[in-house]
Amino acid sequence: MIDLIYCDDWLRSILKDVHTIAMVGASPKWNRPSNFVMKYLQGKGFRIIPVNPGCVGQVILGEEVYGSLKDIPVPFQMVDIFRNSDAAGALSDEAISLKEEKGIEVVWMQLTVRHDEALARAETAGLKVVMDRCPKIEYGRLFGELSWAGINSGIISSKRLKV
Repeated sequence: MIDLIYCDDWLRSILKDVHTIAMVGASPKWNRPSNFVMKYLQGKGFRIIPVNPGCVGQVILGEEVYGSLKDIPVPFQMVDIFRNSDAAGALSDEAISLKEEKGIEVVWMQLTVRHDEALARAETAGLKVVMDRCPKIEYGRLFGELSWAGINSGIISSKRLKV
């Protein structure tokens, strides 16, 4: 199993360079983590295109839902996988096959989602891959935001400074 250690500058550069994200597994339910992450990232200026075969044609947070990555009619730089690890392999392969057509640069697998073989295939195809991380959490951590969600940003501490 590959250790998942990512350089902060590398993650920061991904989040600075990406403007449009296809979120596979986006939910219309306001209390689902994917909906919360989608809303947060939209608030930071990202366009999030929801992908959910069970909700095709619906609208989530102002964006039309598509059934698959290939159905999205506009370019996007990142695929955010909000599905389980078993699904991540096929979704990564779909991203690889659409890399040139859609402009895909990054495959990002959400917290607890990892697929080492998909990582190897995607990197071989020239894609950047992040596994077992949340772009919302990483954005907040790397861009100096302190969230009410209790993320340990290291900005505030309860420890007294020695003077």
